[in-house]
Amino acid sequence: MLNAYIYDGLRTPFGRHAGSLATIRPDDLAGLVIRRLVEKTGIPGADVEDVIFGSTNQAGEDSRNVARHAALLAGLPVTVPGQTVNRLCASGLGAIIDSARAITCGEGDLYIAGGVESMTRAPFVMAKAESAYSREAKIYDTTIGSRFPNPQIVKQFGGHSMPETGDNVAVEFGISREQADAFAAASQAKYEAAKQAGFFEDEITAVEVSQGRKLPPKSVVEDEHPRPSSNFEALQKLKPLFEGGVVTAGNASGINDGAAAVLIGSEAVQQKYGLKPMAKILSAAAAGIEPRIMGAGPIEAIKKAVARAGLTLDDLDIIEINEAFASQVLSCLKGLGIESDDPRVNPNGGAIALGHPLGASGARLALTTARQLQRTGKKYAVVSLCIGVGQGLAMVIENVG
Repeated sequence: MLNAYIYDGLRTPFGRHAGSLATIRPDDLAGLVIRRLVEKTGIPGADVEDVIFGSTNQAGEDSRNVARHAALLAGLPVTVPGQTVNRLCASGLGAIIDSARAITCGEGDLYIAGGVESMTRAPFVMAKAESAYSREAKIYDTTIGSRFPNPQIVKQFGGHSMPETGDNVAVEFGISREQADAFAAASQAKYEAAKQAGFFEDEITAVEVSQGRKLPPKSVVEDEHPRPSSNFEALQKLKPLFEGGVVTAGNASGINDGAAAVLIGSEAVQQKYGLKPMAKILSAAAAGIEPRIMGAGPIEAIKKAVARAGLTLDDLDIIEINEAFASQVLSCLKGLGIESDDPRVNPNGGAIALGHPLGASGARLALTTARQLQRTGKKYAVVSLCIGVGQGLAMVIENVG
């Protein structure tokens, strides 16, 4: 079992594609949230053992180790190192788990972990010519999905896009369009209820965005992606992305920008810095699955993580499964034997409403879930995400607040 604690965390609002955060570089977003977290907690920056950040794209302004760049931009001493990890959609959670493992091994007491993604600013990339004077040019959009796919992988496992995998799991697990839309509508409603209750205010730090020379900076303080009007009836009117499919723009996560940072520490941090932990990290697990049904990856990852914590699914008070697609979450619930309307599942809505800036989502989920445990006084939660190319990642935490 792991032996590390979540002490605090912050995130930026999650912006829409080409929305309010479009002009902010991903390294600047990450640097901002790290700096604000250090200011909030009062920890000496020099005492941070390492900054571990997840990032999925890494093709543009987030290249060359965005964690190190973010640490420098945050004003941390040059003696504080940084490492970027990439487990695609679960990169932010992977960063937290890596930090918890290092602390459990005695490799330092204080880590800043998190993730960042600016899908808006993801560049196009072009391959070099395979022969002299070639007249062919292959250009890929790095916003989401594969680029430069290996022909052998495509031949053996298929070259399915992310939305196609959402339809694949729907077929595999018998998920209907009506079920997917009902789940998506519930996500929007739960997010709106949590927002109206002021739940997200304490985890969001404002981002100041330039509006040019003649106007003062705009302060972005709210998530841009949620659509409270997206009820079941409205969602049913949308066309599927593929003929005969289940996935639509309304029952899938968004293309978004954002960053999140979490302070991870040993038990000694409580006394040394006077900080009170939010949750204890008990266990974690990853699992692989066929790439064509990557959305079902959390099933086995959750089972393994829960078993490693010495718990059962019945012991869990919160079950967070990142909402890449409604069909995908419903498939996971079916595979786990959990009802689709179980109140423990994504109690404050999920990525269908809030958005999914790939590298940041796992850290955001961990922070939101720890805060929800404290809010409700409940004890155990699991946080999980599906991962492109066929994986799942999960982490179990315990309320100690």
